[in-house]
Parts: sequence; structure tokens; C-alpha cells
Amino acid sequence: MREIKKRSPVPVYGLAAVWLAYCLIFPLYKLWHFIILICLGAVTYVVLSYIFPGKTIQVEIPKEPPKQVKTGNEEIDAMLREGERAASEFARLRGAIPNEDVRARIDELAQVTDKIFKDLIDDPNDYKQVKRFAEYFLPTTLKLLNEYDRLGAAGIETDGIAGAKKSIEDILGSTLDVFKKQYDALFADRVLDIEAEIKVLETKIKQEGFGTPDFKVSQPEQQSGTAT
Repeated sequence: MREIKKRSPVPVYGLAAVWLAYCLIFPLYKLWHFIILICLGAVTYVVLSYIFPGKTIQVEIPKEPPKQVKTGNEEIDAMLREGERAASEFARLRGAIPNEDVRARIDELAQVTDKIFKDLIDDPNDYKQVKRFAEYFLPTTLKLLNEYDRLGAAGIETDGIAGAKKSIEDILGSTLDVFKKQYDALFADRVLDIEAEIKVLETKIKQEGFGTPDFKVSQPEQQSGTAT
């Protein structure tokens, strides 16, 4: 977070009003007339600046996304650059939108998006699936969030604007579910391979007799009595 001092416009308006009133009432054809005007304006500005000092606001500084990794594959590197731009846009929107619930959704969407593109680095075979995600779901979501940001910046909360913002807020939950399913789909083949390996292992265990109910680990026989 960073503090930013916002000056009040009242001193400027007051200065302009004093100058205008003086010019309408008093003559301005001698040097000392202008000196009086300047001094009067300066006093007015200082007094109003003291009365209306402005306010200090907290502004969140968007986190810079990490530098993009290059794989050497032109298609994959181009897709990763799309992910980098999306990360920057999510960060910008999070800093611009004041609604805490929407900001929380943006955080979650950004986290899942980051995981999807990192998976592409680990497994280039997922390129087609990531490409489908990056060509529709990701840009459409960012477009809706940008519209939400513009509606909020309009400064007027009409029924139409409020309704449109509510619709976007409602769809973000479903959108997050879609993002998560897109991420899960990247592991579908690996999940099947794991399940197949487990079945093979279970079969091998049974074949070796380790999985039968009658199997018992042999224990060394205990010697009874005392040694002579």
C-alpha cells in the first residue's frame, strides 16, 4: 500500500473567485492594484489550504507478474506471453476495483490462470487445451471485468448500471468453476495413467499373495525356557 495526498480543489476555486470579484469591483490600471490582487489571492489560497487540507488515501500497488519463461517453442512462448498479459491485467483490475468480493474473485481467477499457464511449461502436450482456454474463457472474463471497472468509474449508480454490475458479480462464481475445471482437465490423462498403475500394482500384490486375507508376516520363533 502507498499513501497519496489528494489536494482539495477549494483553495483554487477560492483564489479564482477572489480574483474575479476584485477585477469586477476595483480598477486594475496601476502597478499597486496588481500587487494588492496578488497578495489578496495568496492570502486567500493559504487560508483555504489550511481550512481544506485535502485527504490522504491508501492506494494498493499492483504486484508485477514474474518474468515469462521461454521454452524455445514459438507457439508455446506466444501462449505464455498471453498468460503474462492476462496476469498484468488481473493485477491492474484488482487495484482499480474497490468491491472486496470482486477483488477476491479476481485473486482466485488469477491464481488458477497462473497454474494453467505454468502447466503448459511443464507439459507442452497440453498446448491445445490451454489454447482453447486462452482464446475464449480468459479474454471474455477479462472483458467483463473491464466493463465492471468502467461502470464503477462512471460515477453514477443508475438502475441499469447497478443491474449490469450485479450480473457480472453473479457470473464470476460460475466463471471460477469453469477455470478450475479447465485446470483439472489438464491432468485427465495423468489421472488415468495413475489409476492404471494402481490397478497393475494391486494385481501384482494379489498375485504375490500379499493381498490375501490369509497372508501373515512370518515371525521368528520365540525360544521358551532359560538358556543353559
